[in-house]
Amino acid sequence: MAIREDATAGTKAAGSADAAVDAAAGGRRREDFKDIAVRTLGTAGAAIAQLTSGLGTALPALLVLLWLAVTAVTSVVGVGLLMAPAPLRALHALAGRERDRLARWGPEVVAPQPPPTRLRPALVDPTTRRELRWLVRHAVLGFTLGLLGVILPIFAVRDSAFPLYWTFLPKGATATSLAVGSAHSWPDALAVALLGVGWIAIILGLAPGMARTQARPGRELLAAGPETDLSLRIAELTATRAAALDAHATELRRIERSLHDGAQNRLVSVTVLVGAARRMVARDPAGADELLERAQSAAEQALAELRTVARGILPPVLADRGLAGALSGLAANSAVPCRIDVDVPERCAASVEATAYFVLAEALTNIAKHSGAGRATVTARASGGRLLLRVEDDGRGGAEEDGGTGLTGIRRRVAAHDGRLSLTSPPGGPTVLTVDLPCGS
Repeated sequence: MAIREDATAGTKAAGSADAAVDAAAGGRRREDFKDIAVRTLGTAGAAIAQLTSGLGTALPALLVLLWLAVTAVTSVVGVGLLMAPAPLRALHALAGRERDRLARWGPEVVAPQPPPTRLRPALVDPTTRRELRWLVRHAVLGFTLGLLGVILPIFAVRDSAFPLYWTFLPKGATATSLAVGSAHSWPDALAVALLGVGWIAIILGLAPGMARTQARPGRELLAAGPETDLSLRIAELTATRAAALDAHATELRRIERSLHDGAQNRLVSVTVLVGAARRMVARDPAGADELLERAQSAAEQALAELRTVARGILPPVLADRGLAGALSGLAANSAVPCRIDVDVPERCAASVEATAYFVLAEALTNIAKHSGAGRATVTARASGGRLLLRVEDDGRGGAEEDGGTGLTGIRRRVAAHDGRLSLTSPPGGPTVLTVDLPCGS
């Protein structure tokens, strides 16, 4: 009897263990499905945004293509020969915009050397020929796919939400986004909603491939060809690397100097005071107590200086509150009244966020010290894999990058991430500092 009871208990325990394993496996499957769904939605959303951004260059591509066609036709009578440099410059500028756009959504498209704008050299220039081929393909294919990137989400929202508003439509109104059919009953409205689900499925399944197809002509034709001399780009990257190493060395020297001149001296003072207090404690307890108070004060000062150095390496506020909270804190503590507008929905790389934080801190310090401004405005935007930081003040203007170490340090920090910095500061103001950083570097 006891053996049977033991066997029954063992069977129940084994069943409980199997149930626990099955529950854990089910939980993992649910988490995996949730992760897959989130990744799919994120990929589709990014693809739609990329397709839509392609319209920003596809529509001008149509106009430039028409302009070049008119120039070619009128060249027969000689007028087009005089017009040729203008559309060629427009072509090269548009190709540059497309390279910048593609860099925001993926790897950088290395630009070749500036192509010619005069007609005769342009006819034999390989870069101009590649840009013309891209222009034709992007004006047709890129425009069509970009238009689909706008239309498909509208169709999906309209048809999916049709049951919510179909009763308010006039009789005989078109029910679907395809301009066919009309709804006379709830089953008809639900059928339209199923069509909306179909649009969503098309977006989730085809949008990433459509985005890659739209970008392929630019990545193939606008990148530097095998005949292009990349020595300038290599020299630029070498200079960027040297600037990054210089900035790193400068930062290490600053940290070493702060530790040596501040916290280390405080700690030495603590050691001396504690030693003196130990020797005095027997013969002069009151004097020893005074020395211990001084040692405690020095230790607290050393701790405060260590915290300051630690914040200078990587501010903890970035980890606690994110970039938006950290920038808002800087603006709130600014000596000059500062209005801030931050739209950074996703986290950037820690080094990029730290760079943006230090750039704004240095910029606000410069405004308070040198500009005589009454107010400042800070704008931060993150989109397409780029972080754009803009700082404007209404001060006296006339700021020069070579006028001090502050702006030079900012440029070195930005160059270390292969970012871009621009400063506009005419006499009388306003002064505008713009920093463009890649989010993922």
